[in-house]
Amino acid sequence: MSAETLDTTTVRRWKRYPAYQTSNGATWQPEVPASWSMCRIKFLAVSNPSKTEIGRLADDIAVSFIPMERVSEDGVMSLELTRPLGDVRQGFTYFRDGDVLVAKITPCFENGKGARADRLENGIGFGTTEFHVLRPRVDIDGRYLELITRLHAFRERGVSEMTGAAGQQRVPESFLSNYVAPLPSLPEQRAIAAFLDRETDRIDALIGHKERLIALLEEKRQAVISHAVTRGLDPNVPMKDSGVSWLGMVPKHWEIKRLKYSVQFLNYRRIPLSSEERGALEKIYPYYGASGIIDQVDRYLFDEPLILIGEDGANLLSRSTPLAFVAIGKYWVNNHAHILKPKSGQLVYWTERLNSINYEPFVSGSAQPKLTIDALGSIEFATPDTQEQVKIAKYVEYQDAKLAPVINRVRDGIARLQEYRTALISAAVTGQIDVRDEVTP
Repeated sequence: MSAETLDTTTVRRWKRYPAYQTSNGATWQPEVPASWSMCRIKFLAVSNPSKTEIGRLADDIAVSFIPMERVSEDGVMSLELTRPLGDVRQGFTYFRDGDVLVAKITPCFENGKGARADRLENGIGFGTTEFHVLRPRVDIDGRYLELITRLHAFRERGVSEMTGAAGQQRVPESFLSNYVAPLPSLPEQRAIAAFLDRETDRIDALIGHKERLIALLEEKRQAVISHAVTRGLDPNVPMKDSGVSWLGMVPKHWEIKRLKYSVQFLNYRRIPLSSEERGALEKIYPYYGASGIIDQVDRYLFDEPLILIGEDGANLLSRSTPLAFVAIGKYWVNNHAHILKPKSGQLVYWTERLNSINYEPFVSGSAQPKLTIDALGSIEFATPDTQEQVKIAKYVEYQDAKLAPVINRVRDGIARLQEYRTALISAAVTGQIDVRDEVTP
């Protein structure tokens, strides 16, 4: 089967097992292959093993350090960070090569954060306390155990058993221990894991190819639009030296002035709400943070189109999402986004003009990057008059109209591949398809 033609319906084309039996233990899975059993995870793995087994190791031994952000939603663990053992013995979660990590806090658990530890520094790792650790016993393959934790049914059931206040809910250890999992023989577990390693690698390669294509399209869009908002649409317009090193040459008739003279800052009207406060509110109006909508609330602060631009966070430097964006309708804004209202001109023009800037020279702080209102307001811009801004904005919208459908089609293809990946894992791990003959013994 060609990977290029994969879709969620092809799960049905894999052959089924010769015979099935009632699962007797899991309402989410009415039947399993006749040769399989159902078993609680507490009989298959040790939960959150004790650190006493490394008690005699020297404090200066290097170990891997894995914060939550270093674990992806598809099981990839970043191993670049190391720490001396003495620095992390207390206050962090311990694990070793072969252990399976499962995020316990919302929304990381729902999003599938977790991984199987492998190639750790000296075979030992420490990480955030928001991970549960499962250490496989002799009757279960570690890769297969991790696949169980990736099942939609596992995540759905775990969410239903979360405890704690809204926004800070966690999956209890008792859920992991008592979860009833499908269990084939050990050789069959390894065959399923090997099959899924191969197939998911193929799917991930296709997804990566499509993501690179989107990046190239976005790069092309940004280059075209950036040139328009910083140089105008007329290639023959007379230019002048702006006198600002990072601005360089600009159209001769454009005015150069600091941002604070072109926009009104409405930061004084923003109000932060804690996750607990938001959890008690009805979900009606968008609640904006530094990079976009992060929640919904039952009241609003603004009822007009305005430009929001992130005030703090890693996105100031990484620019993984647009830093400036337009908020419309009724909405609430917290204290992590600047709120800008142009004194004259066009919102689309100003948004793209703000996105065309490298903010690194204006950002303070390393652990927590911050773009203060003073720093943002002091940035010098060369801008055309309102009439020319409107022409540039129409050109931007035209470029978007050309590229957006292409990018959306590629994103739809990624979504279908991700759905198929999830469906294939579920079908193989729950015995709905028989993949024993699909791998080399």
